[in-house]
Amino acid sequence: MRTVRVANGQGFWGDSVDAPVQLIQRGGIDYLTMDYLAEVTLSIMQRQKLKDPNTGFARDFVELIERVLPDLLAKKIKLVSNAGGVNAPACSAALKATAKKMGLEIRIGTIEGDDILHRLDELMAAGAPLANMETGEPLSVIRDRVTAANVYIDSFCIAEALGKGAQIVLAGRVSDPGLALGPLIHEFGWKKDAWDLLAAGTVAGHITECGAQCSGGNYSRWWEVPDYAGIGYPVVEVSENGEMVVTKQAGTGGLVNQWSVTEQLVYEMGDPKHYISPDTMVDFTSLRLKDEGNDRVRVTGARGAPATDSYKVSISYLAGWKASGQLTVCGPRAIEKARMIGEIIWKRLESAGCVYEDTLTELVGIDSCHPGIAPVPADPPEVVLRLSCRDSDRAKVERFGKELAPVITNGPSGITGFAGGRPRAQEIVAFWPALVPKHLISTRVTVE
Repeated sequence: MRTVRVANGQGFWGDSVDAPVQLIQRGGIDYLTMDYLAEVTLSIMQRQKLKDPNTGFARDFVELIERVLPDLLAKKIKLVSNAGGVNAPACSAALKATAKKMGLEIRIGTIEGDDILHRLDELMAAGAPLANMETGEPLSVIRDRVTAANVYIDSFCIAEALGKGAQIVLAGRVSDPGLALGPLIHEFGWKKDAWDLLAAGTVAGHITECGAQCSGGNYSRWWEVPDYAGIGYPVVEVSENGEMVVTKQAGTGGLVNQWSVTEQLVYEMGDPKHYISPDTMVDFTSLRLKDEGNDRVRVTGARGAPATDSYKVSISYLAGWKASGQLTVCGPRAIEKARMIGEIIWKRLESAGCVYEDTLTELVGIDSCHPGIAPVPADPPEVVLRLSCRDSDRAKVERFGKELAPVITNGPSGITGFAGGRPRAQEIVAFWPALVPKHLISTRVTVE
C-alpha cells in the first residue's frame, strides 16, 4: 500500500529557522508543511499590507526558500504553507523573484478567498450575523474596530493547487491540519464524502501542526527527552487507507512515543467526539495508538462524520491598551515587601486619577503561574514583582509606565532590576470567533 510522508517544519511564526532546513537536507519526505498563522498574526499582516501593498505575508518564508530551494527542487519535495497571510500573490511574486535571482524556476500555487475583511458588511447584509461564538454578541458591537477577518477554508483548494502542478502552495487562513490533509487528498484522491479518510488526514495534520510539540517539545516528562538542542521535527507516514505512523528523522534529538503523541492529540481539541474542521468532523475517541519503538507510533481507527455547513471565521479587533513592567525585590521579607510596593504604585496612580479597567499584580516565582495552588516559599531571598494594567484610555496606560522607576528611590529598600526601560502602552488585539455559511465563501486557486 502506498505511503506518503508529510513533515512539518514550522509550528508558528517565530519557530526554529533551522528545522525546515534540516528536514529538507535529511530528505526522505514527500511534503513539507509550514504553519505561520495565529489569530493576531493576521491582524499584523493586514496592517503591513495597508502601509505597503507588496507586504502582508511572512517575509521570513522568502528568506527560508532562498536557503532551501535548490535542495527542495532536487529532492522533489513539495511545500505547503499558509505563509501567504493576507497577500499570497505578493508572497508568490517575492518567491519568484528569489528563484529568478538563483537561476531557478518554480511553479507556485496561490489560494485566495479566505480574507473577508472587505466583505463583512456584505456578508452581514446577506444574513450572516458573524456573532461571537462564545458570547452570542453580533459583530456590529465591534464592527468599527475590526482589523482582520479570515475564514478557515477547506483543504480541497490545496489539493487543487497541487493537481495543477504547484511545487509550492501558498495559502492564507486554511485550517492548521489542512496543510497536511490537502496533500493527502491530492495523492490518494480522497473524495469530499470520504469522512473516515478525511478524518485520518485531519488527525495526521493535528498531530504535526505544532512542530516538535509531538516529538518531545513541551512534553510533560521533559527529563526523559534526549538532545533537546537537536530536536527533530515530526514526520507522519500516511497510508491510503488512513492508517499512519508518527515518527521523526533518524539521528535527530527528541522522542516520539505514545505519550508525546497523545499530549499533542488533546491540544486544542474541544469536544473529543466532535472535533470540527472545515472538511469533516472527527471522533478522537475512536483513535488507537500503538508504540512500535524506535520513535514510531502507529495511529489507527480515525472516524469521521459529515462536515458542518459553516466555516469558522477568525476576526481580530482593537480592544484598548495594555502595559506591563517589573521590578526585582530582594532582601529579608521579600514577598511582603514586593506586595507593599505593588500597593504603593497602584495607590499613587489612583491619586493621579488613574483607575484602570483591569489590573494584575504578580510575584514571579511565587504566584504568577499557579496562584493559590502551589505552596508559597517561606522567605525567598528575592522575588520579581510584575504589574500590568489594561484600559481603553491610552493616556492612563502611558501614565502607568511613569510610576515604576520612582519607587526605586522613594519606596522600600532593596529594589532593582528595572533594566527594560519604561513600560510602553501596547495596543490590544482581541479575538472574535464566528461562523459564516459555506455557500457565501468562494476560493480562487492560481498556479503559475
